[in-house]
Amino acid sequence: MEEKKEPKKKLDLNRRAMPKQPPHIRRRNFYEVALGYSPEDAMAEARRCLLCKKPVCVNGCPVDINIPGFIKFIAEGDFLNAVRTLKQTNCLPAMCGRVCPQETQCEIQCNLHKKKAAVAIGRLERFVADWEATQGQVEMPEMRQPSGKKVVVVGSGPAGITVAGDLIKLGHQVTMFEALHEPGGVLTYGIPEFRLPKKIVHREMDYIRRLGVEVVTDYVVGKTKTVDQLLESYDVLFLGTGAGLPWFLEIPGENLCGVYSANEYLTRMNLMRGFQYPKSSLPIKKHRRVAVFGGGNVAMDSARTAVRLGAEEAYIIYRRSRQELPARLEEVENAEEEGVVFQFLTLPVRLIGDPDGWLKAIECLRMELGEPDASGRRRPIKIPNSEFTMPMDAVVVAIGNSPNPLIPKSTPGLELGKNGNIIVEEKTGKTSKDRVWAGGDIVTGAATVILAMGAGRIAARSIHEYLTGEKLDQPSPSVRNDEPED
Repeated sequence: MEEKKEPKKKLDLNRRAMPKQPPHIRRRNFYEVALGYSPEDAMAEARRCLLCKKPVCVNGCPVDINIPGFIKFIAEGDFLNAVRTLKQTNCLPAMCGRVCPQETQCEIQCNLHKKKAAVAIGRLERFVADWEATQGQVEMPEMRQPSGKKVVVVGSGPAGITVAGDLIKLGHQVTMFEALHEPGGVLTYGIPEFRLPKKIVHREMDYIRRLGVEVVTDYVVGKTKTVDQLLESYDVLFLGTGAGLPWFLEIPGENLCGVYSANEYLTRMNLMRGFQYPKSSLPIKKHRRVAVFGGGNVAMDSARTAVRLGAEEAYIIYRRSRQELPARLEEVENAEEEGVVFQFLTLPVRLIGDPDGWLKAIECLRMELGEPDASGRRRPIKIPNSEFTMPMDAVVVAIGNSPNPLIPKSTPGLELGKNGNIIVEEKTGKTSKDRVWAGGDIVTGAATVILAMGAGRIAARSIHEYLTGEKLDQPSPSVRNDEPED
């Protein structure tokens, strides 16, 4: 008797939108913009997944999440097993579901992407993580017996958290050192409250502590103790201190009052609780007209923060066109909805101050696009005699960052790249210095949260093999698919 074939699943191309605060309301508060899925919406979105026999979406995930596996559980309403599946390889799902560029990683690989209806993988990841938080008790993973080996992790950003979480589960004792007074790295000081609420970061850090990781804050490695001094007490060391040295345009007037790096601007708001204003003091002078130089996610964060601080006008000044913007599309759209003005094909060349040293205007040049450059984007070319000025009382420079030189300068034996980044073996994360690994932005320069986590997973597997001789399945090295900030 001939076996009946199952009927082919009908394609559902209705990607479920996630509710958001209306622009006219959210531009005056720091509450999260996206409000999350209901269980019904999440299940409906999950049922759109084709459960492909060869799930190419997984190829786009730097931490190798079993994407069809956790989505299938959501479709069935089994949210607990969806959480368990996610956390097999990702210890920060609530964060990744909010800030990772799924549209250029896993979702672009989805077979429904060809029909412009990729499954909302990131939104489903966020839903599951948020559902777990409502249950009152976070399930702890299986832990191996103690190995007796001691690991120190320098930096508590996404790379460091991933290394610490993986190694503590493998039985190693892990201590994490953070220079600032709150852990989380860029998750805490670099991403605004309306994109990643601090309660989410605190929740994930509490989970890491509950796993057994000791977290020590206000500890500046390179000053409090050097890497070599720490290696006297620990078996191995991982460097994940990020890229905290801001770039500037090096044009006249950048030393005027009212000129900020994006690092300073966002760190003040995040660590000095400016997002709680008026309940807390505002750590930044109120400005009426704010220009942000750059076109990446950090630039969008800065401009949207300025709007929430009451700026009458907030501009993105970008030397290329809209098509070349490296920021996530949803961040660009959110900024436009909130009233940010985009000044494309514009290059700042001089900042003009008043007699008291405060910024009062910026001088710019018009640009046009030529042939593609090394980034693959069309190169901006200056248009002669096209100078014009814009009155402005604040500028935020958001064109990129390099690693802070403190640790490289205080650590002999580390091979460095031209921008001060640490050189590592791609497949292991091992540096040129014995017993030292590194990963995240200190290696790649400013990139994404999920790429830093992928590097952390690679390093953790290599460290475990060094400490025990046991070889675990190694994740594939992540391909850089982010764009520069400028």
